[in-house]
Formats: sequence, C-alpha cells, structure tokens
Amino acid sequence: MYGWLWHHLPGNRLLKALQALVLTAAVVTALFLVVFPAVSPHLPFNNVTVTSPAVTTDPGR
Repeated sequence: MYGWLWHHLPGNRLLKALQALVLTAAVVTALFLVVFPAVSPHLPFNNVTVTSPAVTTDPGR
C-alpha cells in the first residue's frame, strides 16, 4: 500500500515526503475528530466500575 501511494504521488522525493506527511496528518485528524467520537458510545469502556481496596493493616507492625 505504501509503495503504491509513493509511486502515485507527484513530484520529487521531498515533495512526496511532504505530501505523505500531510496525508497522514489528515487521516489522524479525521480519526480523532470523526471516527473515534462516533464509535465511542458503542464501546463498553464507559461502564467501568472501580471499587476501593479493602483496608488492611500493615502485617509488619
């Protein structure tokens, strides 16, 4: 996939690297702003129950 993308980007090596960086930033931005918030309500991580540990005394005393 990366080879295909690299060969299809126009320009020299520096311009291709810059375009690949911009495309990567666009994908990461889209994931954080659109995909992750849309999927978040469907994940079970919002219903986490944390209980406090039992109070114990120091056995060394």
